[in-house]
Amino acid sequence: MARPKITLYVDTVSPFAYEAYYLLRHDEVFKGCDVTYVPIFLGGLMHKCGNTAPIKIKNKDLWINTERLRWARAFNIPMTVPLPPDFPAPTLPVMRALCAVANSETTTTSQARLTEALDTLFAQYWVHAEPTHQPAVLRETLAGLWGADAAEEVLQASTTPETKQALLANTDQAFAAGAFGLPWMVCTDAHGKTEGFWGVDHLGQVVQFLGLRRGSAAGWRAAL
Repeated sequence: MARPKITLYVDTVSPFAYEAYYLLRHDEVFKGCDVTYVPIFLGGLMHKCGNTAPIKIKNKDLWINTERLRWARAFNIPMTVPLPPDFPAPTLPVMRALCAVANSETTTTSQARLTEALDTLFAQYWVHAEPTHQPAVLRETLAGLWGADAAEEVLQASTTPETKQALLANTDQAFAAGAFGLPWMVCTDAHGKTEGFWGVDHLGQVVQFLGLRRGSAAGWRAAL
């Protein structure tokens, strides 16, 4: 029987995408799944859907900040209490850099390298509250991963038409898969049935659909 598969679409600006990413990376529940991470531009997806950013909706702007901290506590996810600088930060340069990383090698090695970058960039922004959208901070973060020369290669590649088109294509792919916000997960169970799921609060439905067992963390008792 085939292993369950999850495709997670992410943008580092989203606290809930970070939380879903962290759980897929670290929770034992998902150890038997094949997970693929796809960088997109959330602003482009929202525009494509005609959606309004939560931060621009009265009351919801306050609620999302409370909600991100609730889920972080429930699942024991590292999370800064104050919002990161310039939230919601303009992450287009970050996401283009991640696309450059994802497209730099073979599928297997590019996913491993992309995961390294996502681990670090999510943590820098959502744990350490570093302004990763600022060019100097982004360069320093990438250099800390792979050295100054490799960081410069990624940053140069991120400005090419090919990389810009790749990010657009990823965003279009998320939209075609039903996404209207993040985190968006496209899940395929062991029998080949595929469905889409939105939100860290719906991870319980993901687990049920894929035939997995819920974990012991308090968050699993709250997740739909």
